[in-house]
Amino acid sequence: MQSHPLQSQHHVHDHVHDHVFDVANHSAEQGTRLVMWISAAMMVIEIVCGYWLNSMALLADGWHMSSHTLAIGLSALAYAAARKYAKDPRFAFGTWKIEVLGGFTSAIFLMGVALTMLVSSLERIYAPQSIEHEQAVWVAVLGLAVNLVCAMILAKSGQGHDHLGHSHHDHHSHHDHHDHHDHHDHHDSTKSSDKGKLASNVHAHMNAAQGHDLNLRSAYIHILADAATSVLAIVSLLLGWAYGWDFLDPLVGMLGAVLIALWSKNLLKETAKVLLDCEMDHPKFDQVKRCILESAGGPDAVLADLHVWRVGKKNFSCALVLVTSDPTVTPHLIRTKLKALGGIAHTTIEVNHI
Repeated sequence: MQSHPLQSQHHVHDHVHDHVFDVANHSAEQGTRLVMWISAAMMVIEIVCGYWLNSMALLADGWHMSSHTLAIGLSALAYAAARKYAKDPRFAFGTWKIEVLGGFTSAIFLMGVALTMLVSSLERIYAPQSIEHEQAVWVAVLGLAVNLVCAMILAKSGQGHDHLGHSHHDHHSHHDHHDHHDHHDHHDSTKSSDKGKLASNVHAHMNAAQGHDLNLRSAYIHILADAATSVLAIVSLLLGWAYGWDFLDPLVGMLGAVLIALWSKNLLKETAKVLLDCEMDHPKFDQVKRCILESAGGPDAVLADLHVWRVGKKNFSCALVLVTSDPTVTPHLIRTKLKALGGIAHTTIEVNHI
């Protein structure tokens, strides 16, 4: 097996990605923090009024709001931590996954909320309680209004990512040319692409508005979950008030619990895949493979090893081993092709000539 030595060049390298300090990320952090304080204020109002008016409905909704406030607070904390430790060399591929971890933790809290709602609803079925319909309706309307305001704040923060997504081109580079005699080459670059259009349904809207920001999406889902339960509660309370159909209250609670559980399950799945680097089925993997074999591989080339994993909202790392008989194929050539492909922030390339 023959190796082709490359020139060693000056190594200047860090692992700070633009998204940690960009305007869009700052907007998401500010929006999440503002929503956290609004939710906390609503929580205090409901708990205080519940004790003052001796209303279990108000108390229950207040403590329910506390779980959302805590989860959204974790999302805000994740943004701050990712920014604080962005230049810490211990984080080999940057701190973006702190934000993903915040989204994963929030999804667990959301699943807990769904379970609590389900248990409470079942208890109400077996032990019906009298409902103060008029008072409860106004509380639900107030809660819905607060949730809609919070949703607009987070949606606006998410659109910041959409508007700025096209402005981050390849002007930012880590200038890492680390070539050894065994043909290893490390190179950093950051390149972003436009986000998808907003879709008409709720799930597509969440994906488009929050893009790849799983932390922001987790906070958004918490608010949507609260808004959905408020809408369902208003409908059931009005029907119970008008026709005495109090049995609708626990049934609607169970429906809301199922809806929240489905949202949290999807968020858990997405965040877990990123945290465990389980994204070899991502379209970027096939793009990288096709790019290498079609443009730099040659007819007898064999891609002996390829790993692609995400290190940012739209940035990936790549490690590969290419076996080829073409002496013109070098790590520098492959690096250039991958740079043109876009979205590859780190590359580790080994070329073996046969």
